[in-house]
Amino acid sequence: MKKSLMLVLALILSIGFGGLASAHVSVQPSEVPAGSYQVFTVRVPTEKESGTTQVKVTIPDNVNVSRFEPKFDWAYEVEKNADGKITTVTWKATGKGLSATEFGEFRMQGKVADDAKELLWKAYQTYSDGEVVEWTGAADADKPASVTKVTAATGAGDGHGATSGAAEEEADNDGGRDTLTLSFAIAGLVAGVLALLIALFRKRA
Repeated sequence: MKKSLMLVLALILSIGFGGLASAHVSVQPSEVPAGSYQVFTVRVPTEKESGTTQVKVTIPDNVNVSRFEPKFDWAYEVEKNADGKITTVTWKATGKGLSATEFGEFRMQGKVADDAKELLWKAYQTYSDGEVVEWTGAADADKPASVTKVTAATGAGDGHGATSGAAEEEADNDGGRDTLTLSFAIAGLVAGVLALLIALFRKRA
C-alpha cells in the first residue's frame, strides 16, 4: 500500500510541476498591430541553481527599437547595422543577477513595421557557471524562440508611442494572469493530493 501510494504521489507531482520547469524566455505582448508603437517586455526565468548574469536578444528586422527602460543592477549594450538600426541588445548584471528562484523583466520601446506578419525574438541566456542557453528553436523545440503575432493595423495611436502604455499594461496583465493561473494550479494539485490520500486511507481502514 505504501509503495503504491508513493508512486501515485510521484506521478501527480511530476504532472503538476512539469509546467513550472518548462518556463522559458519570452517577449510580451504576444500579439500587436502592424505599424504600432509598443513596449516589449523580455521575461527571463532562471531554471538552474546558477544565477542568470546576461541576456542577449536579437531584434527582428521588422521592428525598430529606439529606447530601453533602465533596470537596477543591470547595464545594457546594443549593436547596430550599417543603417544605424539596433540589431541586438545585451543586458548584463552588475550585481549578482537572477538567482534560482527569481525572474527578471527587461523593457524596450519600438515601432512595428507596417508590413510585418510576425516578430521572431531569439534570445541567449548566460548563467554564472558559463553555460549559454539558446532560445532560438521552433515553437515545438525544447528551447523555442519567442514569437509575437502581428495583426492588421488598427489606425490607433498618433505615431509617437501613444499605444505603448497599453502594451505595457497588457504585459503587466499577462504577468498577473500567469501568477493567478499558477496559484490556482498549485491549489488544485494540493486539493487533489489530499483527496487521494483520504480515499486511500479510508479504503485501507
